Amino acid sequence: MALLEIRGLKVNYGPIQAVKGIDIDVPEGQIVALLGANGAGKTSTLRAISGITKRSGGTISLGGEVLEGRASRSVKAGISMSPEGRLVFNGLTVEENLKAGAYIVKSAARTKENMEKVYELFPILGERCKQQASTLSGGEQQMLAIGRALMNDPKVLLLDEPSLGLAPLVIQDIFNTLKKIRSEGTAILIVEQNALATLKIADYGYVLELGTINIHGPANELIKDERLIEAYLGGKK
Repeated sequence: MALLEIRGLKVNYGPIQAVKGIDIDVPEGQIVALLGANGAGKTSTLRAISGITKRSGGTISLGGEVLEGRASRSVKAGISMSPEGRLVFNGLTVEENLKAGAYIVKSAARTKENMEKVYELFPILGERCKQQASTLSGGEQQMLAIGRALMNDPKVLLLDEPSLGLAPLVIQDIFNTLKKIRSEGTAILIVEQNALATLKIADYGYVLELGTINIHGPANELIKDERLIEAYLGGKK
């Protein structure tokens, strides 16, 4: 049994069905990539898993427990999401942003411990802890968005386009950190346009096309499929 199990997930926006009954497994301590072109339904899938968007069908289970679909229940169960566009609180400091991410953590000591873990993963955030988020670079804001999502001790971390708009060296740093997060036991479901870089760190991948899973398999196999790369993942290696 996978840690996170999605079965028959459907998401509708009025008469438009964005996600058409898909199945996804995210095992404990693995990175699973959800790939596909713009409009394929990737973000809708993440938003439904997190409870931000109401699903129109299917079930989502975490550790064998079926989740009802509300965002507050999903967070308490152990699912945290870092959304597309970072969406940090610009008027707050780095430290205040992180504390805001720990809103379900009742212990001040645990909040401090989690913050220290984030600073270990992203040392630059520790150096800038008293700076307003608005003064950070794009890469630093992305690190902060991921760090904020980690403050609740999630079992599953959902990431929506963490490399968007970032320089290649910054992307490499962030992806290396994702491998560290995985090594500590946190499962990651990542939506990315940067498919090749994502498959290099992922354990398994799913390719969405117009709301359906077109192909899936181990990441080290998907990355070797030249036809797949050209047709769905945006170019040759």
